[in-house]
Amino acid sequence: MIEIRQLSKWYGSFQVLADCSTSVRKGEVVVVCGPSGSGKSTLIKCVNALEPFQQGSIAVDGVSVGDPKVDMNRLRSRVGMVFQHFELFPHLSIEENLSIAQRKVLKRSVEEAHTTSMALLQRVGMRAHAHKYPSQLSGGQQQRVAIARALAMNPVAMLFDEPTSALDPEMVNEVLDVMVQLAREGMTMMCVTHEMGFARKVAHRVIFMDQGRIVEDCGKEEFFGNPAARSERARQFLSKILQH
Repeated sequence: MIEIRQLSKWYGSFQVLADCSTSVRKGEVVVVCGPSGSGKSTLIKCVNALEPFQQGSIAVDGVSVGDPKVDMNRLRSRVGMVFQHFELFPHLSIEENLSIAQRKVLKRSVEEAHTTSMALLQRVGMRAHAHKYPSQLSGGQQQRVAIARALAMNPVAMLFDEPTSALDPEMVNEVLDVMVQLAREGMTMMCVTHEMGFARKVAHRVIFMDQGRIVEDCGKEEFFGNPAARSERARQFLSKILQH
C-alpha cells in the first residue's frame, strides 16, 4: 500500500531524512518511534506530500507521490492524516468539519456528506456533539473528531503524527481506543507515537529512527522481546521508555 524507497530530504544544508526505505502492506499497522528530532514526523508527512522530498520515491496504492502530474488534493483524500493538534476549523460545527471536504473534494451532495458524517461521528462516540464547535470539546473529543474527518474521505491508509502527545493523560485512552478499533478493522496505518502499549497491542511492525535514518524495521515481538538483538541506540531508547 505504501512504498518508500531511498528517501532523502534536506532543510537547506541540514539533512533531515537519509536514505529511508520501508513498505507498508495493505491492512498492516506500523508504529514509527524514536527520539525527538529523528525525522519521524517528516517521514510520514512526505507520504501524503505535506513535505516535499529531494531524493528517492514514494508510492501510495500505486500512485507516485512525487509525480507533478498527480492531483495532490485527491491523493491526500486517499491518505488520511491525523495531526498532533487536531487542526479542526474553529468556525465550523463538528458536522461541518466532517462534511466540507466530502462536498468540495469528493463532490458528494449535502445529504450524502451529512449522512456519512453522522455515521462516522457515531463510530467514534461523538454523534451527540455534532452541533457543537471545536472550542466546546475536550482535546480527546477533538482528536476523535479529527479521526472521523479523515475517515470521511474513504482513505486507503491513515497516517497519525503523535495523535495523543497534546492530550491530558485521562484523554489518551479514548483516542487510542478508536485507533485500536481501526487497526482491528484492517485499516492500513502508519503511526508516529510514543505510546508503546499501543504499539505492543496492535502494531505488526515497529520502525525505529535516529538522526534521519531508519535504524530498525522489524516485527513488534522482535523489537520488544529481543532487545539484545537491537542496535545500541534502540536499546538506549527502549531502556528509557520501558523502565517505568
